[in-house]
Amino acid sequence: MEPILQVKDLHVSFSVKSGEVKAVRGMNFEVGKGETVAIVGESGSGKSVTAQTIMRLIPSPPSIIKQGEILFQGQDILKKSNKQMEAIRGKDIGMIFQDPMTSLNPTIRIGKQITEVLIKHQKMSAGEAKQSAIEMLKLVGIKNAEARFNQYPHEFSGGMRQRAMIAIALACRPSLLIADEPTTALDVTIQAQIMDVMKEMQQHLGTSIILITHDLGVVAGMCDRVIVMYAGEVVETGTKWEIFKNPQHPYTKGLLRSMPRLDQKKGEPLIPIIGTPPDLIKPPIGCPFAARCDKAMKICERIDPEATLFSDTHQARCWDLHPMAKEVHSNE
Repeated sequence: MEPILQVKDLHVSFSVKSGEVKAVRGMNFEVGKGETVAIVGESGSGKSVTAQTIMRLIPSPPSIIKQGEILFQGQDILKKSNKQMEAIRGKDIGMIFQDPMTSLNPTIRIGKQITEVLIKHQKMSAGEAKQSAIEMLKLVGIKNAEARFNQYPHEFSGGMRQRAMIAIALACRPSLLIADEPTTALDVTIQAQIMDVMKEMQQHLGTSIILITHDLGVVAGMCDRVIVMYAGEVVETGTKWEIFKNPQHPYTKGLLRSMPRLDQKKGEPLIPIIGTPPDLIKPPIGCPFAARCDKAMKICERIDPEATLFSDTHQARCWDLHPMAKEVHSNE
């Protein structure tokens, strides 16, 4: 599958009073045309920083892109000027934010927030933009789109505001859509509806999607491949089925164990991951998960593990996967 986006050895830090927060440390992944890739992990793992760096939305300072490349359609986004990025955002790359009430302008009608994107990037007339915006509102499942076009965000429910955000993000038919926790503030029923809208729009437009989430249930129903992040690093990648049916990294297994299951007996407790993520001002020298891992060995604290390959699409970084690990455990 031809990649539309390639992220290579991305390092992003933040300068704070107490030091340098190394938020993303050596991120590598790619997204194919028409593919949906999920980036999952706990809060603070670097998911949203990665997404916002792709969009070049994080102000510098305090952020510092230490090294790396972000190739979108073969061109390095990190070398683009602010003016060039303004032409890419909305037109070629769209983004859905996790809280539509703070992302939508409360003083501007929903319709105008869509039409201004179309007028800027597609050079449409006001009349053409209005007609296109109404069609987009209908596509994302907003009823009475002609009337809703003239309403303000506060007149929409939470689920409708998120649909409006999708309409804005997809108005120019971008090649790539980044959805950052798009269903966090919504109830389960509305979450499912929003995911269905995104899938339908993807099929309709052929858009590639990066889904940033901590909800593995959403991942199971939506994505083709999964990237598991922990403490700013990728610890495991694979297809959806490889991650859910054959997880290899202890952190991935921990995330899956802590998720409710349909076959779970009544009263059976969830198994949380004990401990907290490391301080990324002083990140661990070795494996970042070592302090929380029940299979940690001495080498885990000293050296960050290399990736072990299980297939062309599945790999994980863990010393317990090394051929000599069984011998170490047998001697304990």
